[in-house]
Amino acid sequence: MDGDKAYVLGLLHDIGRKFGVRHLGHVYDGYKYMLELGYTQVAKICLTHSFCIRDLSVYIGEFDITDVELQELKVALNSAEYDDYDRLIQLCDALGAANGIVDIEQRMQDVKNRYGFYPQNKWDKNIELKLYFENIAKQNIYEIVGEL
Repeated sequence: MDGDKAYVLGLLHDIGRKFGVRHLGHVYDGYKYMLELGYTQVAKICLTHSFCIRDLSVYIGEFDITDVELQELKVALNSAEYDDYDRLIQLCDALGAANGIVDIEQRMQDVKNRYGFYPQNKWDKNIELKLYFENIAKQNIYEIVGEL
């Protein structure tokens, strides 16, 4: 993997938030914005970062987009070819909180406490992603991203 590319993708994964405070809307807005600019790989990251499980029903938050936009996201998500950049940004999103890096299980529990649920298959997939990258790096993820 190219570290600079991963860094830029990580910086831009939430670019949809520039259009306002939205839940699923930020995914859609970022995806569409990056497509319009011709940055298809960034657009894909904007789309996939919230979906370590390729299923819109596991989205935690409001479905604040139109039915037409929802259908567009569904088609795009189903056709997206995930790679390690998608998986890495999904993992980093699961490790990051407003105040920095946090334990992945604490982060998921915080989301569960705030929203009232956290799908078990998504929880398990996040742990799987953590183990996947630890296996590749042959190092604990928290040693790589910095101490908690």
